[in-house]
Amino acid sequence: MKKLLIVLSLGVIITSMPLTALSVDTAITKGTVNASYSAEKEVSPDTVEVSIAVKTSDKKSMQIASSKNKEISNNIYEYLKNNINPANGDYIKTSNYNASPIYRYDNGKQYLDRYEVSNNVVIHTKSIDKIANLIDKSLEMGATNVNSLNFSLSQKDNECTELLAKAATQMKKRANVVATALNSSVTGVKDIHTSCSVNQPSPRYGFTRNMLMAKSVGAAEDAAIPTTSIESGTIKVYATVDGTFYLK
Repeated sequence: MKKLLIVLSLGVIITSMPLTALSVDTAITKGTVNASYSAEKEVSPDTVEVSIAVKTSDKKSMQIASSKNKEISNNIYEYLKNNINPANGDYIKTSNYNASPIYRYDNGKQYLDRYEVSNNVVIHTKSIDKIANLIDKSLEMGATNVNSLNFSLSQKDNECTELLAKAATQMKKRANVVATALNSSVTGVKDIHTSCSVNQPSPRYGFTRNMLMAKSVGAAEDAAIPTTSIESGTIKVYATVDGTFYLK
């Protein structure tokens, strides 16, 4: 009889251990609280990229249209290459070359109107203060269109690091405020979610066509010509941290 009682007693001790551990965990954690914070900052862009198009045409020959385009594009390319700083990450490239016949239609019939060639010269530079002059000179040398103009921030990661640290600090403060109001306290982090994004500015610019128009009517070469007006604006960087904290 005594041996049987001993075995049963040990069995009770063994099976009760997980229940004891579970009651301790419940005492430590009384739930969770979620908090989030978003931080933002306005900064000036430090890089600009502009795409300048050269379009040429000829009524009779694709070769002549192509030759004209090559001459103008090469001249613009050489000028731009000599006015940027590759050591600073600046570069020039060409893109979207296209050569095709252009047709017109009259009474349902198709007629060859001209041969047209287009080529884009892309400028990527940190010399934002020079971009207006680079555009003006390109137009003077024969460029016909400015297809795009985009400002960006090369040090996005640095700005994000600063804002994420700020957002994380404020998020934790919010969690502590809520916990204190509930007569509880934060004991640890369950999970954290972060994000950081950049809002690209919409630049305001005006491209002067007076230069090309003046030459077409035989105006004096030294006539006063307004320059291109460009405002880069500012870039907004947004950082958000969302977290869930354990309470006791």
